[in-house]
Amino acid sequence: MNSKLFRRISFPLLLLFAAACTAQGGKTNGTEITKPQAILETKIISIHTASGAVVSIEAELAKTAREKQTGLMFRKELKDGKGMLFIFENDEVQSFWMKNTLIPLSIAFIYYDGTILEIKDLYPNDLGSVHSSRSVRYALEAPRGWFARAGVASGDRLDLGGL
Repeated sequence: MNSKLFRRISFPLLLLFAAACTAQGGKTNGTEITKPQAILETKIISIHTASGAVVSIEAELAKTAREKQTGLMFRKELKDGKGMLFIFENDEVQSFWMKNTLIPLSIAFIYYDGTILEIKDLYPNDLGSVHSSRSVRYALEAPRGWFARAGVASGDRLDLGGL
């Protein structure tokens, strides 16, 4: 089968599979997510801003499928200077929703080299999807507005050494 035909067939099938997974409503391996996950491994991440400042955030590292799907669900607070870094194996357009997420967040979509593509706001319990506009390798969630308060913007770069 030639690659063009394969892509035409496989992309709609991939979308159908993704929709089926999303329709599970917060289940992983058939298990409903009903409580916050334990605090994950953390790392202090430095962000180099366009102004020359260096800002730090203590980020929990969501690496496994279960950790990424559970994310910050059911947490009641997230303090400024703390967040969750979602680490993906490949560069892809990423999509997030806020099912069972009780706190307002902002999300930075980040290229493989640590450059922030864009920052978007997320709203508690919003079931609408928020997507990256391009393929990214990472996503960093922080309290809503933290990026702006810390002087972090699109084009700034995270030091992701060791991840």
